[in-house]
Amino acid sequence: MKVTFPHMGNLYIPLKSFFESLGVEVVVPPLSSKRTLELGCKYSPEFACLPFKVTLGNFIEALEMGADTIVMAGGIGPCRFGYYAEVQREILKDLGYRFEMVVLEPPQGHVWDLIKKFKHITSNRSFKEIYVAGKLAWKKLLMADRLDKLANRLRAVEMEKGKTDSVYKRALNLITEARTEQELGAARQQIVKEISSIKKASEKNLLKVGLVGEIYTLLEPFVNFNIEKQLGELGVVVDRSISISQWVRENLLPSFMKSKEPELLAKLAEPYIPCFVGGHGRESVAQIVSYANQGVDGVIHLLPLTCMPEIVAKSVLPKVSKIHSIPVMTLVLDEHSAETGLRTRLEAFVDLIRERKEEKELGVLSWN
Repeated sequence: MKVTFPHMGNLYIPLKSFFESLGVEVVVPPLSSKRTLELGCKYSPEFACLPFKVTLGNFIEALEMGADTIVMAGGIGPCRFGYYAEVQREILKDLGYRFEMVVLEPPQGHVWDLIKKFKHITSNRSFKEIYVAGKLAWKKLLMADRLDKLANRLRAVEMEKGKTDSVYKRALNLITEARTEQELGAARQQIVKEISSIKKASEKNLLKVGLVGEIYTLLEPFVNFNIEKQLGELGVVVDRSISISQWVRENLLPSFMKSKEPELLAKLAEPYIPCFVGGHGRESVAQIVSYANQGVDGVIHLLPLTCMPEIVAKSVLPKVSKIHSIPVMTLVLDEHSAETGLRTRLEAFVDLIRERKEEKELGVLSWN
């Protein structure tokens, strides 16, 4: 069995660790690229959203490399993500590929069903072995998420441009290569040492921007043109509202292990979206309210073209922006999006919130 999975940010790091720790051969697809997108677009329905097309391209590239088992997440509620695996399976079969697709559905109280799927993939390994491998993978995921947060702050204040990204890449490699918890601990010490070597400018009066929206476009740097790095280059501290560990906790772990944050966010969004609309639509609105309460300077809302939950969220954002006095810019992404156009819009938005912050400090702000 040669297992593969789609890319979504650094998700490949814990997945590779988990399966390899259990003796399963892993085929990591090439990082998403122009070719990945072209393959996905060629064989996808025209109005499928961007995440569907790119992940289909990931699967094709992995199958070309010899993978024979695809691991894909499932979903529930009014979002097309729940249909991805079923539709992609039929497309790939029509193309002549031979493989098995294992869909990891949210447990919804039936965590044993999830464990049985892991046991099937890992040739019936024991629960203890799965637990040990999962524990190491989880620690790697938490470290990678923490690294993302640190990098999103350091890029805005680094004295030597590019230093943070250089350290970031080396740190990801150290996390990936660790085979035991002891090695991961040593990697952590090395990462802390390298991060401490980054010379920083003053953090006074830094701009801070929150990122909200559809999870895949938030987490996958290929489809969002590495927006976190671009904002950092513009001197902006970035706070992404969703992390991979949060997504895993909410979608693949049993209910008793989940946080109360979704319930709290639902209350913030209730005046604008009183019910669940699928995906992260309601959470996007709630996070904007939360960012406004924290004094964040602005918010960027990311979504793929035709994403139904985020379109619902987008419809109320002008009202949310006005009531909570926070600038919000929406970026809709598809296969025709270009980095140049996105960069221009980012620069304009940063100029706007910088001017607004200066006016606010002078006490002359009027936000209508």
